[in-house]
Amino acid sequence: MAISASAHLLSQKDRECVWHPFTQMKTARLPIPIVKGKGLYLYDIDGKPYLDGISSWWVNLHGHAHPYIVEKIKSQAGQLEHVIFADFTHAPAVDLASGLLSILPGNMSKIFYSDNGSTAVEVALKIALQFWHNQNIDRTKIICFKNSYHGDTFGAMSASGKNELNRPFWSHFFAVETIDPPIKGDESQSIYQLQTILRKEKVACFIFEPLVLGSGGMIIYPADGLNKLIQCCRQHDVLTIADEVMTGFGRTGTLFACDQLKQTPDMICLSKGLTGGFLPLAATACTERIFNAFLGNHLSSAFLHGHSYAANPIACVSALASLDLLLKESCFLQRKMIASSHKAFCKKWNGHPKLKRCEALGTILALEYQTKKTTYFQSIRDSLYKFFIDRGIILRPLGNVLYVLPPYCINRDELDFIYDHIILTLEGDL
Repeated sequence: MAISASAHLLSQKDRECVWHPFTQMKTARLPIPIVKGKGLYLYDIDGKPYLDGISSWWVNLHGHAHPYIVEKIKSQAGQLEHVIFADFTHAPAVDLASGLLSILPGNMSKIFYSDNGSTAVEVALKIALQFWHNQNIDRTKIICFKNSYHGDTFGAMSASGKNELNRPFWSHFFAVETIDPPIKGDESQSIYQLQTILRKEKVACFIFEPLVLGSGGMIIYPADGLNKLIQCCRQHDVLTIADEVMTGFGRTGTLFACDQLKQTPDMICLSKGLTGGFLPLAATACTERIFNAFLGNHLSSAFLHGHSYAANPIACVSALASLDLLLKESCFLQRKMIASSHKAFCKKWNGHPKLKRCEALGTILALEYQTKKTTYFQSIRDSLYKFFIDRGIILRPLGNVLYVLPPYCINRDELDFIYDHIILTLEGDL
């Protein structure tokens, strides 16, 4: 279907003045002008619907323009839009912190607010390093998984290790040690690598994406191996940071991926689904032991870090409304339905000659297509993206890895619609 003149005009004007993320602007298609969202769908300027199969970069939990969250935001916007969060507070921030602490795994005691997933990670890393500095203990090394992704700010990039996404900045990174994720069958190798580093380095912290490495290719691994890694860190008094920016708020089947662990982290980073996909907000949770290391009689021992829009009241109210919906029985049943549907799909199609793997974890479905090399820059990515977007489905592959991560409002027929089109890529000429 040809686009209208108004759609073309807006797309062209965008091309003149906007620089889009994760996009090669020279070769990119003209962007699709979206004017409305409702439930699972986004609608372009000509009224064409697009099924949002990736929750708009993993942020949308309950569907677009959910009326309950909309009304909460409207009410708050007319009462208090923002206030500096140094020396002041407000009920939405306090209520949200209290609500998060009541459901987070482990013994989390305090919430520090920031703006997005990268800054939530930056906060955690700086807290971990200053925790030891405040006690005059020389621990500065950070450990992470190979092929991990923790964000695009410099600390978050450094803590992801060197990879093709951040190559231009390698010379500016602080040094980290990397270990293999504990993929099923290779747990012993990962544990050995960690133990070797812990014996020879002065390690401050170990940061990890629990149970699934997101942007690294939706690499799923079992909880047992991660439990052993956290236990090793505990034995060496090394702080552990769980990056639940993507996995939080029900994505892996439990409210948080760390709920599936016997060992619990010292800090948890949250963002993406925190506000239900409405507004930017992030939170870093920590234990009382960590918080206490910053208490003293001089400002120099405090955590001198902050963001202008930290704990924005409207964003906090949006998050509180999203939590209300998340904790309903109906939402739990929806997540259970999505998880069981994904597993049924995997059971049928895992082993297909076009696939290296087909696996699911909670509401996440991942398919890795057969290519000579698994990389973000595989050309099959463009072919897959075009195939789905031309059919009104938003799926944005990570190279040769296609994933489905829908809002929880999706129904079985809509899931089947996605599956049927995936099957066409497997059984057809793509």
